[in-house]
Amino acid sequence: MDAGEVKKVLTGKIGLQIGDQKIIYKEKEKGNGEYLDKCGVKDRSKLILMEDPSSIERRYIEMRKNARIQTAYQVISNVSMEVDKLVEQVFAIEKSILNGVKVPEIQITTLIEMLMRQAIKLDNISAEENVSTQKYLQSKRVQWCVETLDVLKISNPLIKPVVVAAKWETFDPSPTTSRWEFF
Repeated sequence: MDAGEVKKVLTGKIGLQIGDQKIIYKEKEKGNGEYLDKCGVKDRSKLILMEDPSSIERRYIEMRKNARIQTAYQVISNVSMEVDKLVEQVFAIEKSILNGVKVPEIQITTLIEMLMRQAIKLDNISAEENVSTQKYLQSKRVQWCVETLDVLKISNPLIKPVVVAAKWETFDPSPTTSRWEFF
């Protein structure tokens, strides 16, 4: 039996993959293709099984990478929900302006600033391969909203404010009114 076959048997029992195991006999590591009987291993010989230190490091690096990806997805999800709310406000402003209602400029400017904060959050995400598409899509949504608001901001002052004026009736004093009543 070679060292690789021993590792296969142990994989099911201890849960370590073959590449993560090291078999040591007489202070020397035995490779997967080495036959143990040719190395002097006999019945009741003592073998040492170790977890390969480089596999621990690889798993740790993979775990950290997955954690970064999960964090990035969470940030993108939060940004997406916030942008959904802001998109509704963009549509409301657009509808108002298209219907001829003048919108206060501060409202448009504040909305642009809120969108830019979301863009900054997206820029701070390190784009791993599988996260970059989501990041790109959200960035495009934010960009579209800001561009739409910029156009609306330009067309907003062109709307004439609606002025409601009432024509007041005036009454002439009647001839029966005495002079002292005018004071």
